Amino acid sequence: MTRLLELLINGLSLGAVYALIALGFVVIFKATEVVNFAHASLLLLGGYVTATLHDDLGFVGGLAAGIVVAAAVGALVEFVLLRRAKARRDVIAIATIGIDIVLTAELSRRLGTSVLALGDPWGDKVVHLGGITIAQTRIAALIVAAVLIAAFLTAFKYTPWGISMRAVAEDSETAALMGIRLGRISMSAWCVAGALAAVAAVFIAAFPTPGLDRTTSLVALKAFPAAILGGLDSMTGALVGGLLIGLTESLVGGYQNDLTFLGRGLTDVAPYAVMIVILLVRPSGLFGTREVSRV
Repeated sequence: MTRLLELLINGLSLGAVYALIALGFVVIFKATEVVNFAHASLLLLGGYVTATLHDDLGFVGGLAAGIVVAAAVGALVEFVLLRRAKARRDVIAIATIGIDIVLTAELSRRLGTSVLALGDPWGDKVVHLGGITIAQTRIAALIVAAVLIAAFLTAFKYTPWGISMRAVAEDSETAALMGIRLGRISMSAWCVAGALAAVAAVFIAAFPTPGLDRTTSLVALKAFPAAILGGLDSMTGALVGGLLIGLTESLVGGYQNDLTFLGRGLTDVAPYAVMIVILLVRPSGLFGTREVSRV
């Protein structure tokens, strides 16, 4: 029972971080109808800046710099690719794959074989609750993610920016006729996504992970199934999908020895298996908008 509780808490913490990343996918899709495949490289970029500057600026200063740089690069991608390119949304989505390859290749070149610490204040400290042992970074990740997600959803629902975002997601042409600047909304969505990715990078690379390396961006790909199975146009779906993927990964990894009949490496496959199963039942995702066609 103790082992199960540890796995559940770790799964919720990991799922909350995945939800942060999945929100980045969703907010860009709602604002632009583009699937951003460069999201993983923005996460790696934010983490790299934090890791290289935390000695000079401190953890908070390094993280702030990582957030600003990731948000700025996201805005630059939006301005150059979406604002200037006169292409279909699916073509632009494919172009983001190229951006991801370029950014990841450059960051991998800079990282080499190094594993960088991000200077987080929790280190390798753990908390003992009865017979349960939980890393402080897991608890911090759960709290920080919960605060950021709550703040984001509140802003999305009540602020002028959020109302504009919802209007654009509902009908961009009508929103433009009502005076909403589509370019500004689109750029802000990319900035928010980059900032959330930079924060998520801290907890992905923190203890018990050794640190930030060139494979860190691959972890972000596990948040993509979270966004898809939750519904790519649903904020609530991103949250539920992230938690579901995090719990799945934690439980499968914890009981891997009991699941050897399914083969090794099941932990890496499980998120995508869950996504496929849910999409077979609900092709639009758990909370995604179903398209209605008249016949």
